[in-house]
Amino acid sequence: MKSHLDPRHEARRLALGILFEATFSQNEDTQQAQEHVKEELNQNVNFDNNLLTSIVEGVRGNEATIDQIIRSTAPQWPIEQISRVDLVALRISIYELYFAKNIPPKVAIDEAIELAKEFGGETSGKFVNGVLGTVVKTLTPEGRI
Repeated sequence: MKSHLDPRHEARRLALGILFEATFSQNEDTQQAQEHVKEELNQNVNFDNNLLTSIVEGVRGNEATIDQIIRSTAPQWPIEQISRVDLVALRISIYELYFAKNIPPKVAIDEAIELAKEFGGETSGKFVNGVLGTVVKTLTPEGRI
């Protein structure tokens, strides 16, 4: 498991919590959600605020396209049937892979797997890894990262 001292990993953990919380409400106030998530995760740690903002705004701004990528690469798993934690981890990774493009693909995938393992169910890491493997094979010209 990743060190909880890495500011970039901590930003992704907070982004996962904020985006997860957003799946339950229509609240647009991400600052309020961020404070709530930090409190719930008992976090008073250093995190990369620029990365956090980029992920939260990027996923929210591109959610329809990201979800279409998930639908097309994992048709046997309707979005409504994917656990919310796994779904948010996938959204973060796909955002970083295909929209931000400033994160090495291996890092984006490894981080999503770590988040899924930490916050998801017993098979979350394997599920996220499998879907992201298909995403990369399907949507990159070389079929590899």
